Amino acid sequence: MIGYLLLVVLQFVAAFFGAPAVLRYIPVQGDPRTFVHAAIFAVIVWVVGVLGSFALKDVRMPSTAALASALLGAIIGAALLFVPQLLAAIPFKFPPLYLPLVGAIIGYMVRR
Repeated sequence: MIGYLLLVVLQFVAAFFGAPAVLRYIPVQGDPRTFVHAAIFAVIVWVVGVLGSFALKDVRMPSTAALASALLGAIIGAALLFVPQLLAAIPFKFPPLYLPLVGAIIGYMVRR
């Protein structure tokens, strides 16, 4: 259990700081940029999961289904960014790109 909690923290930090670095090399602008950012979040979350399975005790190797579900969760999180009523209904403020990042991590954990 501790291994998975540490893995979630590592995934969050790696994706939060790694995705903007990768996104600099991808020439996309406008609304599709949000979905590309979400896809990068999902891939980084999965790669950290693979590396974490080697380094952390009791953490299993993720499958390609975990990558697909992380990608699906990130895309759903990115799509929620385009519903302004939903964002206005959330009582606390946070950076909008947390939604696809959290979606990728939840999707990864569902299919790990």
